[in-house]
Amino acid sequence: MSRTTSPPRRARTAALAAFALVAAAAGAATGISGTASAAAPGCNVDYKIQSSWSGGFGADVTVTNTGDAISSWKLEWSFAGNQQITQGWSATITQSGTAVSATNAAWNGSLATGGTANFGFNGNVTGTNAIPTTFKLNGVTCNVPGGGGGGTNPPTGNRVDNPYVGAGVYVNPDWSAKAAAEPGGSRISNQPTGVWMDRIAAITGTTGARGLRAHLDTALVQAAGNPLVVQLVIYNLPGRDCAALASNGELGPTEIGRYRTEYIDPIAAILADTKYASLRIVTTVEIDSLPNLVTNVSPRVTATPQCDVMKANGNYITGVGYALNKLGAIPNVYNYVDAGHHGWIGWDDNFNASAQIFRQAATASGSVNNVAGFIVNTANYGATKENNFTINDSVAGKSVRESAWVDWNRYVDEQSFAQAFRQELISVGFNSDIGMLIDTSRNGWGGSARPAGPGATTTVDTYVDGGRYDRRIHLGNWCNQSGAGLGERPRSAPAAGIDAYVWMKPPGESDGSSSLIPNDQGKGFDRMCDPTYTGNPRNNNHMSGALGGAPISGAWFSAQFRQLMANAYPAL
Repeated sequence: MSRTTSPPRRARTAALAAFALVAAAAGAATGISGTASAAAPGCNVDYKIQSSWSGGFGADVTVTNTGDAISSWKLEWSFAGNQQITQGWSATITQSGTAVSATNAAWNGSLATGGTANFGFNGNVTGTNAIPTTFKLNGVTCNVPGGGGGGTNPPTGNRVDNPYVGAGVYVNPDWSAKAAAEPGGSRISNQPTGVWMDRIAAITGTTGARGLRAHLDTALVQAAGNPLVVQLVIYNLPGRDCAALASNGELGPTEIGRYRTEYIDPIAAILADTKYASLRIVTTVEIDSLPNLVTNVSPRVTATPQCDVMKANGNYITGVGYALNKLGAIPNVYNYVDAGHHGWIGWDDNFNASAQIFRQAATASGSVNNVAGFIVNTANYGATKENNFTINDSVAGKSVRESAWVDWNRYVDEQSFAQAFRQELISVGFNSDIGMLIDTSRNGWGGSARPAGPGATTTVDTYVDGGRYDRRIHLGNWCNQSGAGLGERPRSAPAAGIDAYVWMKPPGESDGSSSLIPNDQGKGFDRMCDPTYTGNPRNNNHMSGALGGAPISGAWFSAQFRQLMANAYPAL
């Protein structure tokens, strides 16, 4: 599983400036031309106010082309009140007085007959926030269903605020059997772990792993009429894992159609079966996707050509939006979007920018109500809580933020990051009742290497390095980390804003192979999984810290599992 840290400070500063220019362009009278294509006109517009707060609101707009195909579009309307747009996404939006125009982004200009484009914005308003009644697409007046839009939110059914409270959690028998077969493995083989739908074949089942229906049928037996959470990992985007190789997937960058019809649609059809309506189905949606559109695209020094492609074609936003829409319409499904970890988006340059990307994907789904929350540290190693130092400490006249380990990040552990990022997500338009999950499957860092107290106060580096639980060589190291241990056992509502500690990554499943291993799953060889690798800009050219002898990602790695048990904290 790829995990990417922030680039060096000089790159982060340049990227922040670039982001500011993009944000400024969204509010200035510049952008892609909205010249109409020569086509027979026709359009519908659905304008929804998705969220409101004191003095502000968030809106979502869906345009459907009912005429001939067009290659670019420009939607125009006027506000009836004093609404003032402050920020937009998936379109270039300009405003003069009450008049507003939105022109397509580079990746969503072409609309076939029946095709749709979706964009959104936040704005300020006092008084009545009336929905506009007239819209024009490329100069032609559109139909507004219902006389002014509004739309409906997806069904909430019998959803509860926190699905983990008062419920058991499904134990995957396939993983449990592998864990129990290891010496001492029976101590944890009854723990609940995520079920990974990491390729199309996983839906029907593969050798040694049951399919989705079989898991749900087994879950009904485990539930025995009581509330039970089933944890699924939705993980098969086109161009998956663009910043690394170990978890590349089966779908190419442009295969969004296959993602919809061969992957998401079949999963949604199974989950919607009324037979499973009593289960609480928690989805972790597309690990490693959306944060890559912030940290690993040009002009960052950590940019990859693959991530630039996915940014340009929009298929990460489109794909996640589609998954959230289809799964969010099922009353007993709770979507949690993957939100990286503190060592990836905890820096100032990445924090708000990532929240905005997540808002774009939620908007593309049709409603922020399709998102129950977010998950951090999925398949990663960041400590849940660092107790021996805080971000506010100073040593020898220097802040902890100046240490080489923290490197100006604003967070030192996953829980403080998750709680702060939750507030950031709410501030950009997500519902105030969203919850956070923390994957604690491999972040215990116990055993003899676990510090008992703060480090020496000689320098800020001796203080942090001597006291930190996370014993990785560098915060950007993510593959099969040597010395890691099992973390906090899964439990519900462990802290404010945290819905649960979970083991979404099943302990013992590899992050990637230590050397090239040919396979039919599209998974490549990433040098960050090679223990001899001396690093790259994403980990400031440190050693990888990976264990040797590892199989491809997702395959059972006995040596890692035994190490995780030996270093567990709390100890087994």
